[in-house]
Amino acid sequence: MKKILAIALAALMLLSMAACAAKPAASAKTFTMGIDAEYPPFSYIDEKGEYTGFDVEVCKAACEKLGWEFKVFGVNWDEKLVQLDAGECDCVWSGMTILDSMKESGYVISEPYYDSTQVMLVKEGSGFASSADLAGKDVAVQLGTSGEALLAEDGDLADLAATFNSVITCDSFLKCFTELDGGAVDAVFVDLPVATSYAAENEGFVILNENLGAEQYGIAFRSGDAEMCKAIEGAVADLVKDGTYAKIAEKYPDIVNNLLFLSK
Repeated sequence: MKKILAIALAALMLLSMAACAAKPAASAKTFTMGIDAEYPPFSYIDEKGEYTGFDVEVCKAACEKLGWEFKVFGVNWDEKLVQLDAGECDCVWSGMTILDSMKESGYVISEPYYDSTQVMLVKEGSGFASSADLAGKDVAVQLGTSGEALLAEDGDLADLAATFNSVITCDSFLKCFTELDGGAVDAVFVDLPVATSYAAENEGFVILNENLGAEQYGIAFRSGDAEMCKAIEGAVADLVKDGTYAKIAEKYPDIVNNLLFLSK
């Protein structure tokens, strides 16, 4: 009888060990970053078809610090907050201007990390020297951007917009630039780093020497995700301390001087 009991106990132990071995390990948290995939140098798709850019690299490194699985979701910029609320991404982090309206709506917004401004991009040889020269002309701007808000009827630059023949909205900056290249519009109202990146890679375009609207970039999280925001901010702070942040920034010289963490 003792022998039978011993055999039975051994069998139970083997079954228990097998069950433990078969049980999957707890999976790491998956963090999905929401980006505008046509917003260089902060977020874009490279020649290999992979998501990259300053914001993307920093987020990926922050996730590595936290032990989180990193994923990217390309948002429709005009619908970015709707998609964030729907859970399609955990944040919007893509050269996003911090707006009071977002805070008033309950979104958790990180500390600003970049100082930017709005400019006009025109074709080389156009004869335009300032925004005043664009009176009676057509100007393009991306939907859902701070630029669109500035040029709106109740925006800070409504008086300037009233001098234009029209303000045409496109769902991406690349479409704005295509309209400019094809002559459908005379200028694109755009964030300085995006204009700088585009002009550097495409001949025949110049940026008017006039800053038209100051702003700061931050990261947007859903209401109630303050702890997630703090975790990301803490990981980024660690990247600053260990030099990783600066190494990433070196790849994007056009934006280094306006990065707040590096200027402190």
